[in-house]
Amino acid sequence: MELTTAHLAAARAELIAGIKEYAITYGDFTLKSGRHSSWFIDTKRAICRHPILFRMAQLSLVALLDEVTAIGGLTMGADPVAFATATLGQAEGRPIGAFSVRKEVKEYGQGGRIAGALDQSDRVCVVEDTPSRGTSLLAAIEAVQATGATVVQALAIVDRGGTAASVVSPIPFVALVSAPELGLPYEGGLEPTT
Repeated sequence: MELTTAHLAAARAELIAGIKEYAITYGDFTLKSGRHSSWFIDTKRAICRHPILFRMAQLSLVALLDEVTAIGGLTMGADPVAFATATLGQAEGRPIGAFSVRKEVKEYGQGGRIAGALDQSDRVCVVEDTPSRGTSLLAAIEAVQATGATVVQALAIVDRGGTAASVVSPIPFVALVSAPELGLPYEGGLEPTT
């Protein structure tokens, strides 16, 4: 189904409203980077709800470069994004493989870090739900490249920190929503842990 500009704008507005309603909390949080923040986004609390999951998948599918044949990233942040987008892609006539990157190498069975559909010939979009600095995207990119597949794009649902694009460069990066669009500052002004 071809989405019009009006449909995409409505889907994006619904995604933003869902993130604001379900995913943002305020308090004193220590981030993965060790920095402190007065707010936290748990994007999965929003995007795993219907119809927000559907809207996120629609917007992700539209944002994918035409050459992308597989989508995935570090588990858990990437999983709902990758699997929902691949499922919708199949329904829309754009088959895309989906996979997860384990945080640690599996030492039994077939081993490795990749679980799911990823082939050496794939052109990959690496995804993350809410990167602060982009390090999870970078770790996923390195794991995918180690398989011989080619990473051609990186995608985030919410760009929390504003630095992911520079961290994954020269790989093109796109975020469906930025922290400032949610009324929140980028991570840059946060205090380091003492």
